[in-house]
Amino acid sequence: MNGFRKCLFATIVAIALPAAQASASTFDGAWNVRISSSSETCGNGATVSIGINNGQIASSSAAVTASGRVADAGNINVTLSTGIKRAVGFGRLSGSSGSGTWSGPMCKGTWTAERM
Repeated sequence: MNGFRKCLFATIVAIALPAAQASASTFDGAWNVRISSSSETCGNGATVSIGINNGQIASSSAAVTASGRVADAGNINVTLSTGIKRAVGFGRLSGSSGSGTWSGPMCKGTWTAERM
C-alpha cells in the first residue's frame, strides 16, 4: 500500500505541475499601464511599462519600481514607487488587457493595461 501511495502522489504531482506552470505564465510578458486620476493635483495620463514573469511583476523602467503578483485567474496587486511617491493598485488582467484602481497617500484613480 505504501508503494501505491507514493506512485499516486508522483502521478498527481506530474499532472499538476505542468498545469500550474502553464497558468502562472498566462500573463507573462511586457505590459503598458496607463494611470489616470480625476484630480489635477495628482497628475493624469502617466504610462508605465511593467514586466510579468511567472506571475511576478517587475519594472521595465529604471524610473519606476514595480512589484507585485498576478494570480492564475488574472487578479493583480501591484505597488509602484518612484522616489518618495508610492501607489498600490488592484484589478484584473484578462487576455491581453486589464483594468483596476489605484491609491496613494493623497491620490487615487484608475488604470488600464495592454500587453505589448
